[in-house]
Amino acid sequence: MSEERLQKIISRAGLMSRREAEKFILSGKVSVDGKIISELGAKADAEKNKICVEGKELKFDAEKIYILLNKPRGYLSTAKDDRGRQTVLDLVSEVHKRIFPVGRLDFDSEGLLLLTNDGDLTNKLLHPKFKIEKTYRVKFSGEVTEEKLNLLRQGIELDDGMTAPSKIFLLNSSTAEISIREGRNRQVRRMFAAIGCEVKNLRRIKFANLTLKNLPLGKFRKLTEQELRLLKNFCQIS
Repeated sequence: MSEERLQKIISRAGLMSRREAEKFILSGKVSVDGKIISELGAKADAEKNKICVEGKELKFDAEKIYILLNKPRGYLSTAKDDRGRQTVLDLVSEVHKRIFPVGRLDFDSEGLLLLTNDGDLTNKLLHPKFKIEKTYRVKFSGEVTEEKLNLLRQGIELDDGMTAPSKIFLLNSSTAEISIREGRNRQVRRMFAAIGCEVKNLRRIKFANLTLKNLPLGKFRKLTEQELRLLKNFCQIS
């Protein structure tokens, strides 16, 4: 096998997402053949080099697992927290495989979260090229007009740039559903703040073809074969 960027190898091994792997590299937690690597451009050969993360040699698990979780509020969407706070992995402790969340849900948000050890699928689901749609149900305070909704539909200026167009409609005067194809930090909350509204509750109800169906809050299940097949179709994976 030819050399690949370290963050890609770590993600492919199912240890964490590529984004998380980049953080580990920058913090000096990754080594290749005993040498600490702290630059993102570094490459290695997974078959020839001994790659360690936090002192543990990287192992490749051939069996892939795909978990759908209905995340409650109060859990971090990460595999590990240095401050000892609860993470979504605490909710799936019965799964005896190394898995990590695909993207993030805020600490104070809830709803659909996919966890897996399939690094290739994860990277495609998060890549802007595939424009994977995520739908949220939002409870908010503040006045919403059709003019304000159109600002969100067309794209609105945030402190990190203009958002892409979104789909949004009102369920009642204080509840809306919004679909976006980006994954910026606290994006939906900031979009509503930009039109003078405060989000009181944020719940992801759909990710690509996946829905929570009747999955209770705090519970999880494996994806069905059909769900996985459709999910891979979104990313053009055969």
